[in-house]
Amino acid sequence: MVQFNLPKNSTVKKGKHFTCKTESKNIKKINIYRWDPEKNENPRLDTYEVDMDNCGPMVLDALIKIKNEIDPTLTFRRSCREGVCGSCAMNIDGSNTLACTKSAKEVEGELNIYPLPHMPVIKDLVPNLKGLYKQYQSIEPWMQAETPSDGMEKRQSKEDRSKLDGLYECILCACCSTSCPSYWWNGDKYLGPAVLLQAYRWIIDSRDEERKKRLTKVADELKLFRCHTIMNCTNACPKGLNPAKAIGSIKRMLVSA
Repeated sequence: MVQFNLPKNSTVKKGKHFTCKTESKNIKKINIYRWDPEKNENPRLDTYEVDMDNCGPMVLDALIKIKNEIDPTLTFRRSCREGVCGSCAMNIDGSNTLACTKSAKEVEGELNIYPLPHMPVIKDLVPNLKGLYKQYQSIEPWMQAETPSDGMEKRQSKEDRSKLDGLYECILCACCSTSCPSYWWNGDKYLGPAVLLQAYRWIIDSRDEERKKRLTKVADELKLFRCHTIMNCTNACPKGLNPAKAIGSIKRMLVSA
């Protein structure tokens, strides 16, 4: 069996235990990864007992209850609570997903919550996504067309519009990229499934006039071809999208070109 020798300060230690003071029989134990950069301490796993009879059904509801009523020092991102913004992406019960759309009832027994894997942690459940956003910027994710539109919007057929289905819905939550081993190993060079799906969204848009330039931008052994079709990205996407299919389509377009 392979053994990993991790730095001593990276070992996750047992943290605090917050006992529920109600007499409810519907108590959920939630173990949450905690790390504060301002303290010279190892990360720890704090345990919170939450009365689910007085809590919303989603994991995010439990996190908000913990922060509001039990431990205000807990740090995490959230915004829309509707699975639209991607802010509350984290690793829940071993899978990357959105806390606002993950039901706490789906997890039997104790609930374990960690930040998205293989990303630098800013604090607690907040990962540093600057690298991913920089990669996203590199694909120039905006319409590029020189042909005048005569003051009207650029139109496209229903058939061309339908090609964007399964692409435009991406919310850049990073669940797919942070579940991809190829991205773990080569995250500084490989663009990853989230960014490549976004790249394909613009490559395939009939209104854009820079398809050749866009294909050239990603036609690189490390940027694109580090994808080994492991399919973790598709399995992890909380929106039900298929980044692996988009990456395969870009590869086929390059081969045919």
